[in-house]
Parts: sequence; C-alpha cells; structure tokens
Amino acid sequence: MNPSAQIDDYFSLVAETLDKLDRESISRLVDLVLEVCDNGGTIFVFGNGGSGATASHLCGDFVKGISYGSKRKLKVICLNDNVPALMAIANDVSYDNIFLEQIKNFLKKDDLVIGISGSGNSPNVVKAIEYANTIGAKTVAFCGFSGGSIKQLASLAIHVDIDNMEVAEDVHLIIAHCVKNIIIKKFESEVFVNDVSLKAGEGIRTLDVQLGKLTFYH
Repeated sequence: MNPSAQIDDYFSLVAETLDKLDRESISRLVDLVLEVCDNGGTIFVFGNGGSGATASHLCGDFVKGISYGSKRKLKVICLNDNVPALMAIANDVSYDNIFLEQIKNFLKKDDLVIGISGSGNSPNVVKAIEYANTIGAKTVAFCGFSGGSIKQLASLAIHVDIDNMEVAEDVHLIIAHCVKNIIIKKFESEVFVNDVSLKAGEGIRTLDVQLGKLTFYH
C-alpha cells in the first residue's frame, strides 16, 4: 500500500482549512490575552481528549514560551491537568461539571476562559462557559464542525469550519502557536524600545553633566 495520495489529501485539507480561517477572530484573541495580562487576570483553558491536550500545550507555551525572560507574565491554568480534582468531581458529582466546579473556586470578572471542543457541544465545556458568562469574565470558544453550542455562547469564537475532528484539532494548535508567536514578538519589541529609551536617557544625563547642567531626565 502506498499512502502518498492520502498524505497529500490530508495535508491539502489542512491547508485549505487554514486559508478559510477568520484572521480577525485570531487578532481579537491576541488582544484579549494582552488585556487580561495587563489587568492582572488569569487565563483558564480546558478541553477533553485531544482538545485537552491542546489546552495543556497552550498553557505550557503561554507560561514558559511567552513569559520566560519577559517582564510581563501570563497567568495561565489548564483545568484538565488537575487529575485528582477531575476524578473527584467526575466520581462524586458529574463528569459534566469537572471544569465548572473548578472555576467556581477561582474565576473573577477580569479573567479569560478558553474552552476547547471539536464538536462545540461537550457538556462540561458548555457549562463552564455558561458560568463564566454569568460572572462577567471574557469567554473564548475553540470549536470545529458547525461550531456547536459554544460558538454561540462565547464572547469570541475561534471557529475551524471543517467536518473533520483531526483537522480541527490540528488547526486549533496552529492557532495557539500563532498567538504565542505574535505575543512573543510584541513583548520583545517592548523590551527593545524600553532599552533604547534607557540608553538614550543615559546619554542625555551624561551630556548634561558635561555641560554643567543640573537637569535630570527620568
């Protein structure tokens, strides 16, 4: 068996799906992440199965990949990484409440909730986004297929319009990496500007001392 044609077909489907993405929604997601960061809020991200893996990956990228070495830090928590809490809530309450019961403990109105569901209809993701809306927190839905319930519930939908779970999950992670790279470059540019300003300021102070002036610039 030669799978070359199937490989080409799959890669083509991913490329076509990427071409159809709404770029504006991704730009809005970048703005939301930066806004929450500036306000001292926390990002809560979660999903099931492959979407849970994407949530965990996004969390790791934002906590280390973006924040390491930067003065600006992103506070990100992946709810599906707390296995003991998940098991206790699923066993004693309901699997549908595994994310809801966690954010009840933490969520504030300046926070951001990112729910990831390929179908857009995972009950535990739906419930958590519904609750976040009642608190006044910002909500983002990563979804595929027709978008499901969370596309309508969330204040921002990152919709991958494809009836293929694997491609939807692929593209969700690509979007997370895209957002990561945009924010890294923004933080790096801010450090560069501040560094140049500091060096320019030092030059002015040195010149003023040489001229016998008493003016200091801060």
